[in-house]
Amino acid sequence: MNKKRIRKLNNVQVGSGGPVIYWMDRERRVEDNWSLISAYKTAKQLKVPLLIYYAIPDKFMGANLRTYDFMLKGLHETFESAFKLNIGCLLEVVDPIIGVKNLVSHLNASAVFTDFSPLKLPRKWRDALAETLEVALFEVDSRNIVPCFIASEKLEFGARTIRPKIHKLLSEFLEEFPVLKNDLKKLDNSDYYTNFNVEEVLNSINLDKSVSPVDTFEPGEAAAHKVLVDFINYKLANYDSDRNDPNKPAISNLSPYLHFGQISSQRCVLDTQHSDLSESLKEAFVEEIVVRRELADNFCYYCPDYDSADCAWDWAKKSLAEHVNDKREYLYSYNEFEKAITHDPLWNAAQKEMVLTGKMHGFMRMYWAKKILEWTETPAQAFDFAIKLNNKYELDGRDSNGYTGVAWSICGVHDRAWFDRPVFGKIRYMNYNGCKRKFDVEAYIDKIKSL
Repeated sequence: MNKKRIRKLNNVQVGSGGPVIYWMDRERRVEDNWSLISAYKTAKQLKVPLLIYYAIPDKFMGANLRTYDFMLKGLHETFESAFKLNIGCLLEVVDPIIGVKNLVSHLNASAVFTDFSPLKLPRKWRDALAETLEVALFEVDSRNIVPCFIASEKLEFGARTIRPKIHKLLSEFLEEFPVLKNDLKKLDNSDYYTNFNVEEVLNSINLDKSVSPVDTFEPGEAAAHKVLVDFINYKLANYDSDRNDPNKPAISNLSPYLHFGQISSQRCVLDTQHSDLSESLKEAFVEEIVVRRELADNFCYYCPDYDSADCAWDWAKKSLAEHVNDKREYLYSYNEFEKAITHDPLWNAAQKEMVLTGKMHGFMRMYWAKKILEWTETPAQAFDFAIKLNNKYELDGRDSNGYTGVAWSICGVHDRAWFDRPVFGKIRYMNYNGCKRKFDVEAYIDKIKSL
């Protein structure tokens, strides 16, 4: 593997006593996981066991029953796969900083590996552990094909500025994954090879149980790979032409699995490249799953205000401020948005799709967020409402893609200035009639009603 995707977060040397710990956080899978591969290679070199550790913090950024149900069921499958490789696993409901430190001390760990994340809270955990851990701490970017901290050293203006940087490095990092073997030494404690009970863990977490799990998506690595195969075989041929039509089965539906780390974007690209489809179709998919997703990580990593309207570029801040006192034809409260009781049946359908299925079509997410801007008192309020709703109901909530999508729709991030108009200023505008020209609006509304 390319060692550039690994970086050391502290100045402590690797030990040689106890096991290597992989603090699994963002990448919840055994297959195609550079973080796990790095930890495995170190454990094998040191001739010590390897333990996957997963810490669940209480009240993690508004996560609820829907979120944890999907995550834990997938993680249960991941642990079963790890056991077959003689890799121990431990899940605890605890603050990650406390949990990792206690486990390192208890096992006299030789090293700790973890996943890269661009978000503020996970970075806070890593910074705290880097300052206090008495063993080497490594961070591995297993989410991006070109590691975020390698692709660019600054906040990128948009896709056009990061695209050449990624394509220049893509061949260097787009390599096939090695297959792990069950040749590691096992830990003495057999409890590390016994899986957790999903329902017991759910009952032990202090979480919002008002948002029910959905059966729209089956969680786990195996299900994720089935969705990928289905996309390549039956949808990719029409992806470029039909992905903005919510009535057509053209989108990949991989975002929940990518968000929870149950499949690697690198695997998606590798398998797509092995297909018999044209290069132009493959490039269209690479643009979305590589360039756009890595642009989102770049935005969250280098912009500390990614989760508020303060993230807007200067031109957008100025333009929105000039129109903040414009008369709004409609104003809705958060509860009215949440209950989908606006005057717009198309917007209501999009909101209901998210609430009922755990996922909104990508094109509708743009329309959905822009209408929230139009029907709230300020851009700051619109941003807050959109993020809260997205994170509460979307299976891929609390993701760099979600924050960036809202920032694009409401604050013009990664976009250019358009014609000036009321409320929106120079932010790109979308409306009902524009949607009617792109797809059958009534068919979409009827489809959601049938749910």
